[in-house]
Amino acid sequence: MSPSLNSIVVSLAEVPFEDSIANTTHRATILVVDDEPLVADTLSAILARAGFKTHTAYDGVTALELANKFTPHLMISDVAMPEMNGVELAMTLLDEQPKCKVLLFSGHATSADLVNAMDAGHEFRLLSKPIHPTEMLKHVTKTLEIPERRVAPVHLAEIIPIRRIA
Repeated sequence: MSPSLNSIVVSLAEVPFEDSIANTTHRATILVVDDEPLVADTLSAILARAGFKTHTAYDGVTALELANKFTPHLMISDVAMPEMNGVELAMTLLDEQPKCKVLLFSGHATSADLVNAMDAGHEFRLLSKPIHPTEMLKHVTKTLEIPERRVAPVHLAEIIPIRRIA
């Protein structure tokens, strides 16, 4: 029996597209990490649609390997993951790439999960799952210090196929 999901379905027509990100000299690169591939792939698709370059990982070790191949401006990570949780991942990444910004999100984590990070001198913003895509984009643009722009609404629904990467 599958667990019930406490979430809503959001049409991609409600998600701002790349005109919503103010013109910058380069697009920010975001590393998305979640051990649920559907969540990671969907968030990457939403961010790409908004004009960001994205890379996706399904665990902390792979995320660190990817981050060593490029320099992410921002990492968005789930907290509750096996082997290396998102807080441990964030602290390790910042030791290696201190200019990277971090957003953590989880359906189960609490501020108590951030105690070790605070003791080590890190302060991370923790967002609750599920989060509406426009709210996530607001947090991303605020974290990256990108000025917001108003966008004409998109009227056509789109379907983005989610593919599993082996």
